Amino acid sequence: MQKAVVALESTVISHGLPYPRNLHLAQEMESIIRGLGANPATVGVIAGEFIAGLSPAQIEHLATAQNVRKVSRRDLAIVAARQEDGATTVATTMWIAQRAGIQVFATGGIGGIHRHTGAGVSSDVSADLQELAQTGVIVVCAGAKAILDLPATLEYLETHGVTVIGYGSDEFPAFYSRSSGLPVDVRCDRGEEVAAIWQAKRRLGLPGGLLVAVPVPVADEIPGAEIEPAIGQAVAEAAAQGLRSAEVTPFLLRRIAELTGERSLRANLALLRNNARVAAEIAVALAKMN
Repeated sequence: MQKAVVALESTVISHGLPYPRNLHLAQEMESIIRGLGANPATVGVIAGEFIAGLSPAQIEHLATAQNVRKVSRRDLAIVAARQEDGATTVATTMWIAQRAGIQVFATGGIGGIHRHTGAGVSSDVSADLQELAQTGVIVVCAGAKAILDLPATLEYLETHGVTVIGYGSDEFPAFYSRSSGLPVDVRCDRGEEVAAIWQAKRRLGLPGGLLVAVPVPVADEIPGAEIEPAIGQAVAEAAAQGLRSAEVTPFLLRRIAELTGERSLRANLALLRNNARVAAEIAVALAKMN
């Protein structure tokens, strides 16, 4: 049987949580994947080297080091040339995972199209969406981050040929919330079903990735009606401060955690663990098929 491997991003380690909570989460996600019969491969950049499968010492380094660059696709050449340390986003984790032959990747939520705060449509489009359209990796997530324009994000994915699977759900999850009211392209309830669709996509020679959207566990959900006021307030505050591009998402997630008394943080941690489990199931199923 081919080896089952699940890639994990490192932005959540260097930029998502304080130490030592970030280190404990990284270790726990790797442990979950191993417990289900797959091998974890946390992705990051150490001294300009792209690594799919950081050692425990390297993970601890990213959890504690200062000035670790948040690496999107545009930053890859910079960190390589300057031999910098870097924490990978969804887009760059996909790119490095594909180069390493890893087909399954677990994350929290993908980036997407930001909500507009005035007239017109937002032009702030995450590099994650373009990467999904061109890089062949199965991405397991809890949908797009709830701070985003979810209908516009799904429209972009449809236009660029990215199939969206609801794992145990007929609707696209809204990160903190299990339901968005937006339909997915197809529902799958088992890892084997996802693996079969992925194999068919590859046989047909279709480019790009596959998005598997997994609802946050019921016990940790924040219903949309409860979280939306906090999101709306955070978005308005970001606009008032004139935040743009890479500044926006960290501010919004931090502010929402403050407004919800860290309830949103607990939901975020729960969905990360859950996504790791689902990704391991898919990776094991895919390895058996291969």
